[in-house]
Amino acid sequence: MSTLKVGLIGAGGISRVHADAWRALGAEGYVTSLAGAEEIAVEYGFELVSDVDTLIGLVDIVDIVTPSSTHADFALRAIGRGRDVICEKPLAATAEAATDVARAAEEAGVRLFPAHVVRYMGEYAQIKEGIDAGRIGTLAVQRFSRAGSAPQTPWFFSESTGGGVIRDLMIHDIDQAVWFAGPVATVFAVQNPPTVDDRVPAPVTAHVVLTHRSGVISHLHASWVAPGMPFRTSVEVAGSEGRLRYDSAEDTTTRTDAVLDAEATDYLPPMSPAESPYYAEIADFVAALRAGRDARVSAADGIEAVAVAEAAYASIAAGTPVSLPAPTHSEAEEAAR
Repeated sequence: MSTLKVGLIGAGGISRVHADAWRALGAEGYVTSLAGAEEIAVEYGFELVSDVDTLIGLVDIVDIVTPSSTHADFALRAIGRGRDVICEKPLAATAEAATDVARAAEEAGVRLFPAHVVRYMGEYAQIKEGIDAGRIGTLAVQRFSRAGSAPQTPWFFSESTGGGVIRDLMIHDIDQAVWFAGPVATVFAVQNPPTVDDRVPAPVTAHVVLTHRSGVISHLHASWVAPGMPFRTSVEVAGSEGRLRYDSAEDTTTRTDAVLDAEATDYLPPMSPAESPYYAEIADFVAALRAGRDARVSAADGIEAVAVAEAAYASIAAGTPVSLPAPTHSEAEEAAR
């Protein structure tokens, strides 16, 4: 296959890990953004493009790393011109909009990949393998926690346009909960302090309880905390015969002590860095394109994560659990895969 031509829309913080991956894959890169595109172009050797529509016309794949409220529009513009699309989470602000994007991709015969990176983090992938292999018996309860410094960019705090701690931060663990335990039947959520006039406060904490159609209960916690606080994530899944867990705060670093060469200047031999999960997710999408196979994350996965987040906000507003519709036959088959 000829060299991939990839267009990056957006130049914020997440753009660099995507650009790293594309450079490592040998792609020919293009970038456009309202701000910061020049720096990305220089740093990664990408070609600077003046606007989105020009960029779409130059590339094979469009990679959307812009504020959440713009995701659906940019994806539809790229799909409408026959381009495959990678889109940072969330796929859209609402499940209806996410479904429209997925339907457009299917009708156009192009691939749509929601970038849910946690599926490519080794610890979570190992837990998924352990569940599927029956190592803990019948899955019963899941607990997820994710907390870090509140973002500084204002759009994150506009709940109606795709921001908010659940839709932006917790959505990672929503996707993991569904990946581990299947579709969700009901959602109950609380947030403290509450959102006022569409502005999410910070610090802020949300807690969501999911009842899966399998009977599994998932507890999800997410917090935007004070600036400078370290990021931390944890997961524990319990079944009839055991549990699996991971906590990023625990030191699980593997080190090697060995006799040094005479020329060595350090007390440890060279180490190979762990593969970036952002590289892994983009490499999986590219491999799926080339092999004509499914990637680890599907458009349906992106829609479901948005639907659960949307139901959580509805639950907060109503103060009661919110039910999700049962998946259709095709959606059930997708979940089974």
